[in-house]
Amino acid sequence: MAGVLVLLGLAVLAVPVLLIVALVAISGLKRRVGELERQVGQLRSPQAAPAASATPRAQADAPASKPADAERTLAELVRSPPSRVETPPPEHAAMPPPIPPPRVAPTPAQLEPAPALPPRPPRPETPSRPVTPDVFTVAVRAVQRWFTVGNVPVKIGVLVLFAGVAALLKYGADQGWFSLPPELRLAGIAAAALGALVFAWRKRESNRTFALSLQGGAIGILLLVVFAAFKVFTVMPAGAAFALSIALVAGAGMLAVLQDAKSLAVFALLAGFLAPIWLSTGSGNHVALFSYYAVLNAAIVGIAWYKSWRVLNLLGFVFTFGIGTAWGLFDYAPEKYATTQPFLVLFFAFYLLIPLLFARRQPASRRDFIDGCLVFGMPLVAFSLQAGLMQGGTFEDSRLPLAFCALGLGVLYAALSWTLRRRTNYDALAQSYALLAVGFATLSVPLALSAQATACVFALEGAALAWLGLRQSRLLPQLTGAGLQLAAAAAFFISRADAASWHGTTAVVPMFANAAFMSALLIAVAGFASAWAYRMSGRGVALVYYLWALAWWLGNGMVEIDAYLGRRDEPDAMLAFAALTGWLAAEVHRRRPATALAWTTLVALASAVPLALWQTDAHQQPFAGHGAWAWLAYAVLGVRSLMCLRDSEHRLAGAAQFVWWLVWPLVASLLLAWLPGHVEGMGDGWQAGLIALPWLVVVALALFHWRWLAAPLGERFDGWRTPLLGVLFTALGLWWLVSLFLAGHARPLPWLPVLNPLELAQLATLVLLLRWWMPDTRVLPPARIVLLSSLAFVWITSVVLHAVHHWGGVPWNDSLLSGSLAQTSLTITWSVLGVLGWVIGSRRGQRMLWLGGAVLMGVVLAKLVFVDRQHLGNLLGIGSFIGYGLLCTVVGYLAPAPPRRIENEEAPA
Repeated sequence: MAGVLVLLGLAVLAVPVLLIVALVAISGLKRRVGELERQVGQLRSPQAAPAASATPRAQADAPASKPADAERTLAELVRSPPSRVETPPPEHAAMPPPIPPPRVAPTPAQLEPAPALPPRPPRPETPSRPVTPDVFTVAVRAVQRWFTVGNVPVKIGVLVLFAGVAALLKYGADQGWFSLPPELRLAGIAAAALGALVFAWRKRESNRTFALSLQGGAIGILLLVVFAAFKVFTVMPAGAAFALSIALVAGAGMLAVLQDAKSLAVFALLAGFLAPIWLSTGSGNHVALFSYYAVLNAAIVGIAWYKSWRVLNLLGFVFTFGIGTAWGLFDYAPEKYATTQPFLVLFFAFYLLIPLLFARRQPASRRDFIDGCLVFGMPLVAFSLQAGLMQGGTFEDSRLPLAFCALGLGVLYAALSWTLRRRTNYDALAQSYALLAVGFATLSVPLALSAQATACVFALEGAALAWLGLRQSRLLPQLTGAGLQLAAAAAFFISRADAASWHGTTAVVPMFANAAFMSALLIAVAGFASAWAYRMSGRGVALVYYLWALAWWLGNGMVEIDAYLGRRDEPDAMLAFAALTGWLAAEVHRRRPATALAWTTLVALASAVPLALWQTDAHQQPFAGHGAWAWLAYAVLGVRSLMCLRDSEHRLAGAAQFVWWLVWPLVASLLLAWLPGHVEGMGDGWQAGLIALPWLVVVALALFHWRWLAAPLGERFDGWRTPLLGVLFTALGLWWLVSLFLAGHARPLPWLPVLNPLELAQLATLVLLLRWWMPDTRVLPPARIVLLSSLAFVWITSVVLHAVHHWGGVPWNDSLLSGSLAQTSLTITWSVLGVLGWVIGSRRGQRMLWLGGAVLMGVVLAKLVFVDRQHLGNLLGIGSFIGYGLLCTVVGYLAPAPPRRIENEEAPA
């Protein structure tokens, strides 16, 4: 029983303790919230009273017999909230077994709701994006960063050191400290470079990268010393300088081979090939130059015997044949043939041997990796140089000797191919030599035949090789086929240099039935055949071949038309040729859809626009001369092209038909624009109205009979209705603006306001525009209302000015607006329009219309003050002021304020 009483006493004591702990925790939370509030600058002060007010209540609820030490402990807990509170067991009592404490009813302090948290402080605004600093600011920041980031003392010290050394050198130069003989200075630099070279050689094992770099730098300094001794100070003869340069280059090459350092070998090779250039005396001794290059190339062959350094071989080839070509272009003469030909043969032999050595050095599994640049590039370059050497001199006609050279090269490469085929793992090189043998054998043919026949043979052979390469999945025949087609083009242009062979004699050779046209046609056919083959195999190269063939097709046709037809008939033939090209592409596209073919048809249809302008320039209107037949062919072939695109369901079919319906109104406008000028007595108003008539007809069909324009695509063309109307109205808008500045004579009919060809076409444009913007509903967006109202206002102003011109006898020039009749007419007309807008807007409750009338009346008032006041000396000026005053009076009586209904509707908002 005593144990139960003790537990009850502990439970009673624990309740206020737990209550105080909760209150203290709440107090700590409130202090943190108050600190946050102070940080964001709120004026509300934190409340710390709940803890103090809750303490007496807790003390009152505690038993009266509580000991003094318990009161002291509670006070300490209030001042500093404990993280854990433990009740000590009472003295002189045994600890009973633990039993669950009895349920105690919550005190009023526990039922009291916790104080509400203060409102969350507002989120700070996102800072605006900083402005990009200018260049000066960036430079200042960079300098500041350089002086504040990193090892600043070292940076400053280096700068100061540089400044001190520079000052010392300048002082020494002023005092003559460095006035040593050039021989001693160069010897000192050379000695330092030699010391660096020896040091680098000794460090080749321990620090290879550093040693190789230092060796290259030391050899470069020695070469510069030789150059300075020869060129700058002239203390060394040319022979000695050249010999030392060769020795240094050879030494660098030996070091490269000994250390297996490809970079050092490249440096030595570059220095060796450049040495004759910087040590040149201008004597032009090509024998010495090529002898020196022969030694260098022999060294490259020697290195290739031991190392498969491909970059070294390529550099030697580029420098040898590049410098040789440059010398041949600027310094070669036919009398130097005997001393130049042996070197060309020697260099050819060197670089014929190097690919074989390169292949020999490759592992057996990688011998199919050949040096293609040398295998294929060297014979082509060498043969081109051989052709250059045979120009002039003892070779009056070099074609036959070149044919024998090509045949000899073909035999040589055939023998090499046959030899390598008998060895294992040399298949790639053997096939390459076989292709070169075929190529040079083929090249020997055009050297004995005409260039046009050569072009035909090359083109067809190239197409056949491309097809064969695709069938066998081999890249080399495909590349050879492409090269042969390029060679065919080159042969054709060689023949084109002869103007007689190109144009022929028109009286004897008929159009299209001549060798030049047929040669170019075969090149185009070969290209189309290659494109078809690649298209069937799904390769992307088909587009390149197609564009190549299309360029030959178009160029051939245009050149033939230009050669046989005169200026008057040329645009008509071009139009028919364009229609034919588009139709052929569309027919092929229907059977084998391709985007390039669809684009060809689209461009062919669109090309009628510039061709129609060309026809107009050639014979005044598109249908004159043979233009009618050309447009008939364009119409028939164009319709068929659109049907082919429809059957293929290509996405460009709509674009083609879109272009189709822009071409015909343009052509009709060009025809109708020509008509009034050839009918006596017709005014310019008829011409302007007839120009707009075809466009208005097409717009009306698009608005009221769209099905007529949608054929042959039908519903698939519905998506193009809005873009078509947009373009048509854009063209009409440009015409509309230009027509405002025309006098608009209606001869032979009398001029009547609105009832004349020009203003009727202008009004029809506005009505059709209104119909397009308001197809089903009677409500227009405010922006469109403003635009249409502005256009109508401009049109009415134009009608008034035309009336002043035709009825008032005022000339149609810049002086029209300065006259009192025009200004008074505009004032009265604008005032009437403003009054109508003001009154009708008020009566119908249309606030926008009312505001428009009010603004127009304000504009008229400003016009009276600044413009019409200068005409107050005549009746017209006085009438304008009086008329405006009367109209304003009427408005003030009928509609002095904005529409009340709209105003009431807008008031709640």
